[in-house]
Amino acid sequence: MTEDSTLGGYLRIHERAPAFEGSDGHAYSVALYVDESPDRDGRYGGALLFVRWSASGDQPVGHLETDHLCYGTTPQQAEEGLRSLSLHEVKNQLDLSVLRASKIPSW
Repeated sequence: MTEDSTLGGYLRIHERAPAFEGSDGHAYSVALYVDESPDRDGRYGGALLFVRWSASGDQPVGHLETDHLCYGTTPQQAEEGLRSLSLHEVKNQLDLSVLRASKIPSW
């Protein structure tokens, strides 16, 4: 694995969020989300937030979220769990989120 093959490594080296093409053909960037407060078991959950971009790439037009993918006894531990995900795992989570969203009826 290269230094930038994990989410945290990519963020550190490139100083920007990685971008992906989702299985729906839209462009997405990814951000980390960690709960501000612990759950009833004292754990902080960490999830990924995928921002969908317009076709021109100049503005966000939506987003998708994962469920909690990792937990920690501190917010930093939960964030480190997210940062340790490989970019392949992040892409897989994006495609799972796209699939899940496609099954939700539109209003």
